[in-house]
Amino acid sequence: MSLIPGLGVVVLAGGLGRRLQGQDKGLVTLGGIPMAAHVLQAMVPVSERIVINANRNHERYFDLVRDMSESHDGLSTHLATPPVVADTMPDYPGPLAGLLTGLRTLDTDFVFMCPCDSPFIGPELPKRLLASLESVEADVAVPFDGTREQPIFLLVRRACLASLEAFLAAGERKIDLWYQGEEKVAVPAADLCRMFVNINTEDDRGAAEAWLRTGGVREVFEADETWEAGEARAAGEVRARGDTRKS
Repeated sequence: MSLIPGLGVVVLAGGLGRRLQGQDKGLVTLGGIPMAAHVLQAMVPVSERIVINANRNHERYFDLVRDMSESHDGLSTHLATPPVVADTMPDYPGPLAGLLTGLRTLDTDFVFMCPCDSPFIGPELPKRLLASLESVEADVAVPFDGTREQPIFLLVRRACLASLEAFLAAGERKIDLWYQGEEKVAVPAADLCRMFVNINTEDDRGAAEAWLRTGGVREVFEADETWEAGEARAAGEVRARGDTRKS
């Protein structure tokens, strides 16, 4: 998949990880690799600039980026300077603060935000969101998984920066409340359900490890169910253990 001109990515790793006993989720390993690394690897093929939004363990994230750059050709040319940036707002105000940080840090026309604990994400998602956004001249694109919108995976135009700043300055925090006031398009993405799986608990992590051991999500589904139905079931099982929008 080729690079998408004007696309920046902010990987959200600024949460408290309460349901993982306070662990920094981006640094929790899956298949022996930090979860943030899974996301970075997926975004490199399509993104001009990538930044990690983290509020702690900056040295470890810098080490992660350095180690990946040594083994992944071209990664360093995609990273923002600096590649790891904290929220520009205090007290862990949530994902929108991470998006704000991304918009302020990246100089790209579009910014895609995604959580660090979504190890099955792929470059198809931001590509589809951007294509839909441009086709209807919207300012915000959010994936729709067939049941509900997935607002933690959001693509926005740089022009949204001012309204986001005003929304947060007013003390508001909910992602969907903000984008309901923007020109938004909901993008069908039921076939990409695996990408919305978040690792919120040790049970989630164990399930994801099993998927990796068997060659990926597809292989753990029953033989008589379709790929799309299997993805939806897998995503639903993880969601049933907790709201994927929380950190």
